[in-house]
Amino acid sequence: MPLLQSSQARLHFIVLLWGFTAVLGALIYLDALELVWYRMGIAVLSLWLFFRWKGTSLRTPFKSLLPFFGAGAIIMVHWVTFFHAIKISTVSVTLACLSTAAFFTSILEPIFYKKKFEWSEMLLGIIAIAGILVVFQFESDYTMGIIMALCSAFLGATFTVINGLLVRKHRSDIITIYELGGGWLLLGIYLQIGGSFNEGLPALKGYDLLWLLILATVCTAYAFIESVEVMRELNPFTVVLTINLEPIYGILLAWLILGKEEQMSGAFYFGASLILASVIANGLLKRWRKRKANKTEIKAELK
Repeated sequence: MPLLQSSQARLHFIVLLWGFTAVLGALIYLDALELVWYRMGIAVLSLWLFFRWKGTSLRTPFKSLLPFFGAGAIIMVHWVTFFHAIKISTVSVTLACLSTAAFFTSILEPIFYKKKFEWSEMLLGIIAIAGILVVFQFESDYTMGIIMALCSAFLGATFTVINGLLVRKHRSDIITIYELGGGWLLLGIYLQIGGSFNEGLPALKGYDLLWLLILATVCTAYAFIESVEVMRELNPFTVVLTINLEPIYGILLAWLILGKEEQMSGAFYFGASLILASVIANGLLKRWRKRKANKTEIKAELK
C-alpha cells in the first residue's frame, strides 16, 4: 500500500511539471517544430551526461531500436501538435482538450493488452469528451487549436499504452534516452530536408535558453523517466486519467504567470469542471473496487 501511495504522489508531481510545460511553451518564442527539436536534444544530452556520470550502461539489442524509435516518433509528433496548439490558441484550451486522452486510452488499452473493455472507463472518458464539446462550442475562435490538441491527446494516449508494454521488458532509462534520441533524430532530418537549418540553428530570443533548459531537464528528462517508472505500479488508464489533472494545474499556473490572456469564458470553466469530475469519479470508483476486492479475498481466506 505505501508503494502505491508513493507512486500516486510521484505521478501527481510529474503531472504538475507537465502542466508547467504548457506555460513554458507559451513563453518560448520558437515555433513548435524548433521548440520540440531543442527540447528533445537538450534532454538527450543531459540524460547521456547523467548516465555517463553514474556509469550506467545504455547498451541495448539492435532489434529494440525500432520500437524505441517508433515510440519516439509518436511522442515527438505529440509534442509538436501540443505546442502548435498552444501557439494558435491558449494554454487553457490546449490543456483542457488533452483530457480526451483518457477516452482514447479506454479504447486503445483493451486492443494492445488484449483484455475486455471497461465500460466504466469508457463512460468517464465520454464525460471528459462532453467537457471538450462545451469548450468547442463556446471557444470557436480556437477551432484549429482544439483540433491540434485533440490530435495530441490521441498520440499521447497511444504513446502511454505502448510504453506500458515496453516497460515490461526494458529499463526506464534505456526506454527514455532511445525514445527521445530517436524522436530528436527524426525531427532533425525533417527540419534539414525542409531547409530550417540552412542558416544554422534556429535563433533564440529573450529568455528562450533558460526556459528551454528548464523544459528539457526538469520537465522532460526527469519527468519522462519518472513517468515510465511509475507505470510499473499503475496501469495506463490510471496514469492517463490522472494526467487529466494537467489542465487544472496548468491553467492555475497560466493564471499566475501569463495573466489576463489566459482568462476564459464561464462555459470553458464548466467544461473543465466536467473533466475534473471524471478524474474524481475514477478515483472513487477504483477505491470502491479495491475495497470490494479486499473483502472478497478476506472472505475467501476465512472459508
